[in-house]
Amino acid sequence: MSKNNWTRDQTIVALASYCKIPFNLVSSRHPEVIKISQIIGRSPNAVKMKIGNFGSFDPELRSRGIVGLANTSELDEVVWNEYSKDWERLAYESEMLKAKFLNQTLEDFVGIGTTDFPEGLDRMAMAKQRVNQSFFRSSVLASYNQKCCITGLNIPELLVASHIVPWSIDTQNRTNPCNGLCLNALHDRAFDAGFISVSMGYKIVVSEELKSFVSNVAVQDLIQKCDGKDLLLPDRFSPSKEFLEFHWANIFKK
Repeated sequence: MSKNNWTRDQTIVALASYCKIPFNLVSSRHPEVIKISQIIGRSPNAVKMKIGNFGSFDPELRSRGIVGLANTSELDEVVWNEYSKDWERLAYESEMLKAKFLNQTLEDFVGIGTTDFPEGLDRMAMAKQRVNQSFFRSSVLASYNQKCCITGLNIPELLVASHIVPWSIDTQNRTNPCNGLCLNALHDRAFDAGFISVSMGYKIVVSEELKSFVSNVAVQDLIQKCDGKDLLLPDRFSPSKEFLEFHWANIFKK
């Protein structure tokens, strides 16, 4: 493993991993840490330490009394300031860099074949779309520690990184983790349909329209009982109140 100073490319890849791993689970034995160390040519412990460095710049961690490592570099801060406000760029460039470290194309790195493309979509466009979707899901689920923010369900296969402002409406925040909620599949559909929303005080609000289903026991047990319940907030990337206001005003069935 290299003993030299960290490069900018290595640091960008590490920042993407910071977003994808729950901060309390970062260790030199974490599969993502080991994978990244092999790609960029650093030891797992060095990658773990670098991820810890980024925690020092995260205002949400500081507000919760959680501090990262103190041995940060000027490059760490430069990369944090540059990419922490441009999530789509971070998602795309970090995967491009991983492919470059492995002497692969991005398309090959993310497993894009040469056939069966949707009309009008080429390999690079599909690769970028897959990269963005994967980054968003990984970052949102990691920030909520792989738990539904309404029910606490912690089976990843049943969880969805749900956009607060829909993907099709806000192209600038498609990969912004603060535009996401970790929901189970049922409540994700209910949120998208406007049957539930989240107040500015981070409480679940159930639409009055569901009163027409008041006799349905399943509706009562699975949705109605959530009304007024506190949202389980993430360690990082708390849902933006600006995005919640949009959902409340434009999607929620009042």
